[in-house]
Amino acid sequence: MEVEIMQEYNNILVPVDGSKEAEIAFEKAVNNAKRNHAHLDVLNVIDTRAMSYNFAGMSDSSIAYQLVDKSQEYLNELVQRAKDEFDFTDVDVHIRLGNPKTVIAYDFPKDHHNDLIMIGASGLTRIQRAMIGSVTSYVKRCAPIDVLVVRTELDK
Repeated sequence: MEVEIMQEYNNILVPVDGSKEAEIAFEKAVNNAKRNHAHLDVLNVIDTRAMSYNFAGMSDSSIAYQLVDKSQEYLNELVQRAKDEFDFTDVDVHIRLGNPKTVIAYDFPKDHHNDLIMIGASGLTRIQRAMIGSVTSYVKRCAPIDVLVVRTELDK
């Protein structure tokens, strides 16, 4: 039995982190946005809590710069994929520094008026989820807008 979702979304947020789960969510978000003539925001959040450690004498700003640079390269590749594989161009990319849980659940959707978050299922192990918690679990519990957790690939 097929269930049709009647809700129309105009401004979709898909957070990405380079994981397989995020890649699957990205593909479905692009497909969904194209089908519904919606705008897509692709977001990568750089966790600033990890920058409190001093790596080989590098300053926090040096680490942040490198992470932002790598993030921008990754996001540019995703935009190109959206164009090449899906013929979709209504996409903006964003990089934010902060706690991924709160940036994705509250801050970004509020600033960009998103009405749906499409997020990949957690790639963490059970032990990792118990220790640090899943961003996906937090977002689906706390976000004030609809959240769709993507678990399967497009062809399944």
